[in-house]
Amino acid sequence: MTAPLAGVKVLDLTRVLSGPYATMTLADLGADVVKIEPPSGDDTRAFGPPYSGGVSTYFMSVNRGKRSMVLDLKDPAQRETLAELARVADVVIENFRPGVMARLGLGYETLKAKNPRLVYCAISGFGQASDEPGYDLVIQGWSAIPSLTGPGDAPWKCGASIADLVAGLNAGQGVLAALFRRERTGEGAFVDVSMLDGQLSLLTYHAGAYFNAGGRPRAMGNDHPSIHPFRTYRAQDGYFNLAVGNDALFRALCRVLQVTWDQDERFATNGARVSHRRQLDALLEPRMAQGTVNEWLSAFEAASVPCGPMADIAQALGRAAPIVTPHPSGEGELKSLPPGFSFDGQRLGATLPPPRLGQHAHEIVMDWLKQS
Repeated sequence: MTAPLAGVKVLDLTRVLSGPYATMTLADLGADVVKIEPPSGDDTRAFGPPYSGGVSTYFMSVNRGKRSMVLDLKDPAQRETLAELARVADVVIENFRPGVMARLGLGYETLKAKNPRLVYCAISGFGQASDEPGYDLVIQGWSAIPSLTGPGDAPWKCGASIADLVAGLNAGQGVLAALFRRERTGEGAFVDVSMLDGQLSLLTYHAGAYFNAGGRPRAMGNDHPSIHPFRTYRAQDGYFNLAVGNDALFRALCRVLQVTWDQDERFATNGARVSHRRQLDALLEPRMAQGTVNEWLSAFEAASVPCGPMADIAQALGRAAPIVTPHPSGEGELKSLPPGFSFDGQRLGATLPPPRLGQHAHEIVMDWLKQS
């Protein structure tokens, strides 16, 4: 299969998580991603423990498929090398604070003047109008998502760095859209990715309730505000999830339990079940506690009632199909997670391992600038 982005040159000036996650996805799609690092390297090279083969597992998780070159942007001569690389690049991605690249003489307008077809993507905490730093925890707090997470005793951030990761997904989507438009118009683009905007976009139906019905969503633990029973239940030996999303599924659940609750007007419709969730849970919870997780999952799956375990990391990754590359230490292999989609029935994934710092400087100069 020809990789979708084969031949696309991506100049990656990002570090830590949001930008590297975006550029790794582009590498998985076949782009030639050149990672520009300061002499000290991407900060995440020092994030640890844990380490594998002396290399940070954090760094390796988001830098598959890239080539590394060191440039000190405090040095005018090395800034000029970066400008030369940008002249032949299709895409530049950076996640410096807004204004930093312009002060270095490497902002979008400057680079666009020499490369009108350039797609330039800038990732920041709050968009280009603000130079406040964009840290995942801070952005999650501003988004109000932690106020909806947990049992309601205190705000709880997501255990995964969703502000960074969603920004990376949005950056990849924005770059792909800009490249598609460029194919039709020949024009480059400036893609402004705000971490906060990405988090606010996840509020979806919560925002709809607030804007259009005066609702003030609150933390409900593992319950759903608009569907019931659509939550976590405790069995004899652990927890599992039931997702009863319509009346037909509720009737199927009642058949599994051999009860007639679906004929009770308090529970006959989803709206009624939401209004009487406590009464329904008073019936469901003791029943769920009578069986094991596997017993309930087998019974509900046989009746096509959506359900599943509350998996731990080992269980979850047991369902993954990791990409295997050589380990950057040169010894053994490295496993990392593929993107969340396939292409023509094939899983995508770059085959280059995460790079050692500055590993590919000479070949990048030869490939991109045709200099020996």
